[in-house]
Amino acid sequence: MTETQLVKSPFIMSGAGHSNLLVLRQWLEQGYTPPTGSILVSPDPAAWYSGMLPGLIAGRFNLADCSLPLDPLCTRLNLRLLESDITAFTADTKTLTLASGLQLQGDIISFNVGSQPAPIATDNSLPLIPVKPFPVFIKQWQHWRQDSTPQHISIIGGGAAAFEIALALATSLPQCSVNLLCAGSLLAGHPNNLVRRARSWLHQQRIGLREHCRISHIAAKQLWRGDQSLGSSEAIILATGASAHPWQANSGLTTDQRGFISIDQQLRSTSHPQVFASGDCASLTGTKKSGVYAVRQGPILAHNLRALLQGAELRHYQPQEQTLALLATGDGGALMSYGRWSAGGKLFGLWKDHLDLGFMRRQRIDHHT
Repeated sequence: MTETQLVKSPFIMSGAGHSNLLVLRQWLEQGYTPPTGSILVSPDPAAWYSGMLPGLIAGRFNLADCSLPLDPLCTRLNLRLLESDITAFTADTKTLTLASGLQLQGDIISFNVGSQPAPIATDNSLPLIPVKPFPVFIKQWQHWRQDSTPQHISIIGGGAAAFEIALALATSLPQCSVNLLCAGSLLAGHPNNLVRRARSWLHQQRIGLREHCRISHIAAKQLWRGDQSLGSSEAIILATGASAHPWQANSGLTTDQRGFISIDQQLRSTSHPQVFASGDCASLTGTKKSGVYAVRQGPILAHNLRALLQGAELRHYQPQEQTLALLATGDGGALMSYGRWSAGGKLFGLWKDHLDLGFMRRQRIDHHT
């Protein structure tokens, strides 16, 4: 293979997030096979379900519960699986450049590549471990469990992922001191009652919490807020808010101010209608960066991709006004919010596990055989 090799394809599915997985599930159930030469690009041979990561760390799930091998799905749907990261995309020619050097040119493309934690300036004097990509984070956690448990871990972030991982690590590494550093308020955007419960949980588990404490950089083995040192830590986990992949803003696709792909209600790029985007990598009014929205987009995306391939009418996606939030508390329980309502306890943890395990079970190839 040469670096300039170009492969043309009628359909390219980029990323194996919730929406694209649901497309594969629906097409399998419908007996539909995409055109010959269609491709799925994924940086990992398995799709990871982010909602189950805290349960994995807390010891309630194993690796097989949280991941879905992509090869069996691709084989059934006659998709070619390419394991690689995306380094660039040229919208006008619909050409993907992969880290492997291969270039793919598609007639129709569906992006569901997620997001990454917002970067932070560092001189690399302290280990900085992003929550995403999940396989890298999981490997680091396994090392801590098996070989060398740090005495102190700092988590930068104030959203659901940071909160859940803090509690999961407190359960998984009981000898380790865990601190949570939030740039703004803890769980901003969630109901006040849920936030009060969350703060109480962190206090009970002796997890340090500093709100409105934006870390500007890491230098000389210290965390800094401007010119103020906030001390050191043996390891730092980056669980900051969603940030767009750098190639998106340079692609020629219309993006929002943060670099996410602007889409319409048919889940198509507002500038390039042969390009679809869903989940965290996309930007649509009324849609938050949450797997709950990506799951709801899946059936519309499955219909619209097939409709465009077959010349049929497309449907519109309408974001739900209220969503259910279930945040794992590390002990098998969860905090729940829906609208202004909130509660917590083991029953909600069982409910969360039921929903998460059910989602993964429905995607597995043996569910359809």
